[in-house]
Amino acid sequence: MLKIVFMGTPDFAEKSLEKLYEAGHKIEAVVTNMDKPKGRGMKMIASPVKQFALEKGLKIYQPQKVRNNPEFIEEIKSINPDVICVVAYGKILPKELLEIPKMGCINVHGSLLPKYRGAAPIQWAVLNGDKTTGITTMYMNEGMDTGDMILKEKVEIGENETTGELWDRLADIGAKLLIKTLDLIEKGKAPREKQGEDFTLAPMLNKEMAKIDWNNKKANEIKNLVRGLNPIMGAYSYISGKKLKLWKVDVIPIESLKKEFPEIEEYEYKLPNIEPGTVLFSDSKNGLYVKANEGIIKVLEIQGENAKKMSINDFLRGNKINVGEMFYT
Repeated sequence: MLKIVFMGTPDFAEKSLEKLYEAGHKIEAVVTNMDKPKGRGMKMIASPVKQFALEKGLKIYQPQKVRNNPEFIEEIKSINPDVICVVAYGKILPKELLEIPKMGCINVHGSLLPKYRGAAPIQWAVLNGDKTTGITTMYMNEGMDTGDMILKEKVEIGENETTGELWDRLADIGAKLLIKTLDLIEKGKAPREKQGEDFTLAPMLNKEMAKIDWNNKKANEIKNLVRGLNPIMGAYSYISGKKLKLWKVDVIPIESLKKEFPEIEEYEYKLPNIEPGTVLFSDSKNGLYVKANEGIIKVLEIQGENAKKMSINDFLRGNKINVGEMFYT
């Protein structure tokens, strides 16, 4: 079994740490980000990786920074690990840290590299409406996800799958692929494949992108935005001065709308001239339908201001949205 230092922070990384522990590797230290205040009481909360390490009695380091931190570097050198495993740690590692382990620093990345290098590969795969993505394990270098690739596993992305759902699936796949990767490294059989130059980037998400642009985005793009930002921050729009977050939507063609509401045939000729964002149907029994470019948005899950997320039917039982009203950013 290998002597390992593990570096990671969120639940995505915790899955890999759990698998390492179950596989019997010697986890000499766990490095994770500092505790953060959370909730209304701003109570300090440990990362999922730290919580697991505490449960198992593993040694924990929480350096504020890893660059220009000679004391931390010396601590890791004294451990003399065979491998450093990095999974969603959240900090760029300096050269002096990368050079410590005898068999290299290994990273588990949530995309099929060289596509989606960067901080948010899973989110961008959903936001862009990709049909497939996957996990790559690689040897780390000083670049941003530019190291030589070891193993890959491809997965299909469901048509309605959210970032949260894909995140959980890939966390499990990544954990298993890490164990396979370490087994090959230990046996001296790990492949090493250079990345091509045909790469794309997956930068950090920002709050500005959560606004739904009804005028310029197509219906499918709005759906991808909604599921891509679920559960991170939620896509939002305004109606009658109130901010509403959309957590789950579907896109339906006009033909499907006509089956649900036969009366629309009489007014179908007017639809092309109706502005995107206009409410076409709204009641607690049938739900909420909004005109969009190249389709109709059917809202399935919504959240009002200072309220919990709920099904659209439950929401409309207590909140009025009128036909003809417009969503706007």
